[in-house]
Amino acid sequence: MKRRDFFKAAAGGAAVLCSPGVAEARPNLEPAENAVGMLYDSTLCVGCKACVAKCKEVNGMPAENVGAQRPWDEARDLSPQTLNVIKVYKDGKADVKDRVEDGYCFEKRSCMHCVDPGCVSVCPVTAMRRNPRTGIVTHHPDACIGCRNCMVGCPYNVPQFDYDNPFGAIHKCQLCNQAGVERIDKGMMTGCAEACPTGATLFGPRKLLLEEARRRLALKPGEVYSYPRGDLSHPSQPHEKAVPDYQQHIWGEKEAGGTNVMHLSAVPFDKLGMPPLGERSAPSVAEGVQHTLYNYMALPAVVLAGLTYVVRRNSGDDEGGES
Repeated sequence: MKRRDFFKAAAGGAAVLCSPGVAEARPNLEPAENAVGMLYDSTLCVGCKACVAKCKEVNGMPAENVGAQRPWDEARDLSPQTLNVIKVYKDGKADVKDRVEDGYCFEKRSCMHCVDPGCVSVCPVTAMRRNPRTGIVTHHPDACIGCRNCMVGCPYNVPQFDYDNPFGAIHKCQLCNQAGVERIDKGMMTGCAEACPTGATLFGPRKLLLEEARRRLALKPGEVYSYPRGDLSHPSQPHEKAVPDYQQHIWGEKEAGGTNVMHLSAVPFDKLGMPPLGERSAPSVAEGVQHTLYNYMALPAVVLAGLTYVVRRNSGDDEGGES
């Protein structure tokens, strides 16, 4: 095949694939009508890690970094044995809580249960699934092939692969609603919300959690507010505390299409390690392009057929010239 003809055929195919209306991004997915989730308020967190201990109890996971001199769990980050962890932000002397300079605060890491989850979008075998009713994102090991695409597709670095397991396995927070646990389907709250003594982790319907978050941001710093604990639909005795100077932002309301687990903080979220995300979800762009281009493999087949025709035509011409 002549190089000039190849480029002409390839350019023609590219023109078809890139024609207006052929490859378009789809809209972000909308939150599930009855979506449930959690609101984590770092200003209420005291770093007790009761949520971490309860999570391990519910999921039957071992403590990490335990030694003779420290007979307690010292999980430093998410791992196959830790689905929920409390991390610490520190600056300078770190002597004042919830202050950026010379201060400190706590931050929780667990699955954000995205409204438009990247892990679900990139999974080739539907081992990652988003419940259409609750919005909970779960992993199904019986379908998983261990490709670890979900680890790449998650902007929060949540899915963790167990490299010490000869058969491999992905682990992530299932919002206490996986096989053998099913707390949410039984009308219970998540283990971490149940164990939290201050209401820093609050469970409930996403709509109500958003209302509660907006209510807190509208309060005046210094006012005493009764913070609900446990399940927002049926709260336990409230925890009273002076209102901090919140960052006027609800992380997860809109980031990358939104999440069902949302965060409040008095310290900027970029200092807490949250990734820089816009409102558009990555799957809404990638799926729109990929699903259009490869719908029934029609367009790639057209391009391949065109290239094949050019190759055969030129091959025939060359043979004719030689005979």
